[in-house]
Amino acid sequence: MRILVATLFGVACALASNANAAVTVLGPGPAQECFDFAENGGDLHEGLIRCSFALESTLSVPDRAATFVNRGVLRLGLHQNEQALADINSGIALDPVSGDTYIDRGAAAMALGRYDDALQDLNKGISLSPHRPHIAYYDRAIIDERNGDIRAAYYDYKKALELEPNFAPAAMELKRFRVVHKQSGSGGGV
Repeated sequence: MRILVATLFGVACALASNANAAVTVLGPGPAQECFDFAENGGDLHEGLIRCSFALESTLSVPDRAATFVNRGVLRLGLHQNEQALADINSGIALDPVSGDTYIDRGAAAMALGRYDDALQDLNKGISLSPHRPHIAYYDRAIIDERNGDIRAAYYDYKKALELEPNFAPAAMELKRFRVVHKQSGSGGGV
């Protein structure tokens, strides 16, 4: 029997707020600037201004949805978690088929301590073939570990790293795990 053991158990859910994905907006203008701030960082307050300005302009439905989500990502970075969730919900209302959007909503739910909601959104995001599935697996691993399911956490961190081999947060978390082989009197099994 193999047993997974996590050393230094106790992952801070604050890490989840750093694992968000911006949603792409096409074309120049304030919505693109909003995306750039959400994707690349910078002055988050300035990014919020750009996003809000973009939302006051005429945008296509997909760009409006993405801009709401991107503003939500920026708000997560500023720990404005309730407002982030509201923005992301507005984005989902306009475009309910973006896997990345559900992953971002999962991160917002995690930041608010709503782990069951987060898990549901992360699973839905994965099922919708997101652009950055490794983020969903990473966030889900945090919830798995928080819920005491060390085996599931290990496999989700591994999956995140398999999908994105240069994803340092997952690589760091996996360093805390070791596989222990334990003899079983029942003739084997996992």
